[in-house]
Amino acid sequence: MRYAWMLLYVAGVVGAPVYLRWQVDSMPRLWLTPPGPEMGPNGRVAIRIPGHVFVTRVASFRDELFAYLMFQHYRLTLPRAEEEVLLHVGERYAVTLAMSNDWVGAMDRAAELSAKQSIPEFAWQEWTEQRYVAARGQTKVFVAAYNQPVQRKMEDLPKGELQALLRRFLRFKSNTDPRIRRRIEPVPEPLDGGEAHELAGDIIRVAEFYELPLEMMLGIGAMENNYMDVRGDLQHSIWKRRPAKDDIVLERRKGRVRVLNYATGVWQITRETMREVHRLFLRDKRDYSKLPERLRPPQELKVDEVSPDVLTTYAGLLLRSLLDRFNGDVALAVGAYNGGPGKPNLRYHEGVRAVAEQARQILEQAAVLNGEAVKDMRWKNTP
Repeated sequence: MRYAWMLLYVAGVVGAPVYLRWQVDSMPRLWLTPPGPEMGPNGRVAIRIPGHVFVTRVASFRDELFAYLMFQHYRLTLPRAEEEVLLHVGERYAVTLAMSNDWVGAMDRAAELSAKQSIPEFAWQEWTEQRYVAARGQTKVFVAAYNQPVQRKMEDLPKGELQALLRRFLRFKSNTDPRIRRRIEPVPEPLDGGEAHELAGDIIRVAEFYELPLEMMLGIGAMENNYMDVRGDLQHSIWKRRPAKDDIVLERRKGRVRVLNYATGVWQITRETMREVHRLFLRDKRDYSKLPERLRPPQELKVDEVSPDVLTTYAGLLLRSLLDRFNGDVALAVGAYNGGPGKPNLRYHEGVRAVAEQARQILEQAAVLNGEAVKDMRWKNTP
């Protein structure tokens, strides 16, 4: 009876890949002499195909920089010890997970990833060793190209080019947000291309207007909400002497009130902080006509009606005021953005700095590649 069950299992694992090959490849190939099953040390059946590697397509993209960023993300989060993530070029830029030459194990792994929604695409395939080697070669070229010495500093890039590169980085960070990857409700919506393009331009304008380090603005946006317009700390509240007219009062006690103080939008500015920043704006002598109208704060603050565009301006003004308060000390200013001026959160600054360095590195490397002949190299030996 034990052997009968094994035969049924083998028939299933042999038949299922044949069906899958009809889904993936237009001309499935059947072996005249099917490979035999073998029993592994852990009791699992394996069917190995010498000279071949089983892979599954993870995702594909039209844009090279975005594809490379996603490749790096999957490279860090997806493969097991014996697996490898590849970036190669066909009709689109493809990210592929190479697994093994075990038919059964590769099918199980691909099905597991698909069931967990760890990969946006499912295209289980069998590659020849030559095709696998060619894809590995292209991957090495991509990695080498994006690790060239920096020749163009971010500050020297034309604004249009900087905005186009930054748009891709914002989309990458929002698409890889843990709440989206793990399907944590309520799942936020990642930025689309148009939203990312507009926000990238706004961040550049605000950073320039307030004379801020652009990469620190990027780091704060990533640490707070990965550039997505989502409320946070929904249950956070504070005590104060008297409520403002648009406060949400939760409790009254001994002449004081407890009000809701949740954070808002991309920059996670709390309601009370927004009031303080608005007071800074009213005292500010800068010429706000240099900003586009939609980025200019109104004269009268209505906390529940502040647009995401104006919140970007408030975030810039808040960071500028903290830098001035701490005499240009970036670590203390960024830490105070999160922990408050009385107790700057230096661990928060470390996270912001890590994202800032990542952003600067990838944007400057991508700028070097724009228009270079190395792009032709990446199209050679296309698998």
